[in-house]
Amino acid sequence: MANDLVKKGYEKVADDYAAKRNQFESIKYLEIFSKLIEKGKTILDIGCGGGKPVDEFLVKHGFVVNGIDISERMIELARNNVPEAFYEVKDMSDLSEEEYCVDGIVSFYAIFHTPREKHQEILNKFSSFMPKGGAILITMGSSEWEGTEDDFHGAKMFWSHYGADKNKELVENAGFEIILNEITSSEEKHQVIIAKK
Repeated sequence: MANDLVKKGYEKVADDYAAKRNQFESIKYLEIFSKLIEKGKTILDIGCGGGKPVDEFLVKHGFVVNGIDISERMIELARNNVPEAFYEVKDMSDLSEEEYCVDGIVSFYAIFHTPREKHQEILNKFSSFMPKGGAILITMGSSEWEGTEDDFHGAKMFWSHYGADKNKELVENAGFEIILNEITSSEEKHQVIIAKK
């Protein structure tokens, strides 16, 4: 099962990944995203990892943050790094429609660890968690690919994603209007999408 591989992988590499994660690439997108939502509102971080820099940024900018991650070790790190946020161990594939009621969702480097056939369903659930006017900031794969890598920070890891045009279509199908859609210039090419419901 893909999610078992992802969970096991992140349990193994959590500390190394959290230490080496690109701390700066996310910030410029978070600055745009944070202007779309009123201060004091609740943001759900799906695939929150160790909580830095994303949740740390959001808390400092006046938001209430809930974070979920498939890895228990990542949640442990997040609770230590950003004690002001609320965290729980949860697999995004197991989320139910309307399970949360939030004003925004961020999801960095997480959706593409789930089978791509489920991406539309996952985005539809994201949409169900927020009222009209809510916003999302997500990263997707920039080109079509599915497979495993044997040495992701020292563990085996699974990826599955469509190309950029298909990803845009999935987001729009889920009821979002795209505000920003770009491919990052970093070594690992990611598609970053910011959109409003």
